[in-house]
Amino acid sequence: MALELKTQLKLRPELILTPQLRQALKLLQLNRLELMEYLRTELESNPLLELENPDGNFSIEESLKEEKNVEETDLWETLVEEEPSPYPPFAFEEKEPIYWEGRVRKEEGLCEHLLWQLALAGFSEEEKTVAEYIIRNLDERGYLTISPEEVSRDLNVSLSLVEEVRERLKFFDPVGIGSLSLEECLLAQLHYLGYPEDSLPAEIVRDYLKEVPKGETYLAKKFGISEEEISRALEVIRGLEPYPGRAFSTERTLYVEPDVIFYKEGNRWRARLYEEGLPRLKLNSYYRNLLSDPFIPRKAKMFIREKLRSAEWLMKSLDQRGKTLLRVAEVLAELQGEFLEKGPAYLRPLTLKDVAERIGVHESTVSRVTHNKYAETPHGLYELKFFFPSGVKGSSGEVSSQTVKEYLKDLIASEDPRRPYTDQELAKLLETKYKVKIARRTVAKYREALGYPSARSRKKFS
Repeated sequence: MALELKTQLKLRPELILTPQLRQALKLLQLNRLELMEYLRTELESNPLLELENPDGNFSIEESLKEEKNVEETDLWETLVEEEPSPYPPFAFEEKEPIYWEGRVRKEEGLCEHLLWQLALAGFSEEEKTVAEYIIRNLDERGYLTISPEEVSRDLNVSLSLVEEVRERLKFFDPVGIGSLSLEECLLAQLHYLGYPEDSLPAEIVRDYLKEVPKGETYLAKKFGISEEEISRALEVIRGLEPYPGRAFSTERTLYVEPDVIFYKEGNRWRARLYEEGLPRLKLNSYYRNLLSDPFIPRKAKMFIREKLRSAEWLMKSLDQRGKTLLRVAEVLAELQGEFLEKGPAYLRPLTLKDVAERIGVHESTVSRVTHNKYAETPHGLYELKFFFPSGVKGSSGEVSSQTVKEYLKDLIASEDPRRPYTDQELAKLLETKYKVKIARRTVAKYREALGYPSARSRKKFS
């Protein structure tokens, strides 16, 4: 078989994303804070973009005139990129590889901090086993989530050993760790600070902590002493840490600003974009006029035209982003009006397809628009994806998973703390009381999503 080379033309449909289209898609996904940062970067890199300035106190023409030491040719040399050299600078040098793994540091948590102290505390092997079990059952506040009796039963050790180990753990850093109650935690800290059991701060914590809000006068009459002494004792108590594990919390406060605000106009819920603080862009007239100047170098004009096209496309993409986001928000205001009126329990099941069909776009566009963006509602700040809950079948129709979670909140809040509902019992109560039939494992998933521990962990013995 002879081999031959020949040219052949083929027609083939292919989707090609231009840089402009990629930018438009990227803008759709940015939330308010990310968009502000992106626009700042564009303002710095594109001289054809500038902020709208209603006061008119600044103009680029004046700023350029003030730079007397910079000639016009020097200005264009800074704008026009020089031809790249075929020889890289310092070609003889080898770049050192950057090992990012060595630069990433995981913050030490409460458990790791306590286990490190445990290894140095001189515990016996049996005591270490008990101490580690207690440490691994602490919540984020530093309190023990199970009873000492459960620890004794689970590890098959004596209750006295558990209490002895727990007593020593309470004086690890942070002091008060492993306590069962607020009173016990504060008393451990007072003991560490040198206050005896019969001291006034210790007596207030032990016997009158719940009556502190009644005021210094009330406590002074109870103890038969002056208000000044009570005030000094309360000052000591206020300096204690009610949640010793809080300093080791890995959670960080995330600051978000709403992209959309829902409000009521007459009997109808409406949506508007929250644009306060967003930079408003406009094209710089000074550089645009330079395109018609015959004395400007051709390279400089090419640079200006490129930046002008980029600026125009950015402004067009921003306008399109705002319009799409507003259309999606208006549909959400219409479909989830009952939630906006009455609260999370009235959120209806909704899909991206439902919204996409109403505004005439693809589902992926709705997904991008709602990605990592927040809405201000009468019931708080919610991510836009919150408005798209999955559905659960009920006797009166489909209800949202968020509604089922609200039902679970009510049931757990009304349970007997000495005999909390199991997941199976919660599933039966949902079916009988709210006519919602879901499996036990689904109840467990929703319960964990709400932050509630198992029935065994919720049980209180006193």
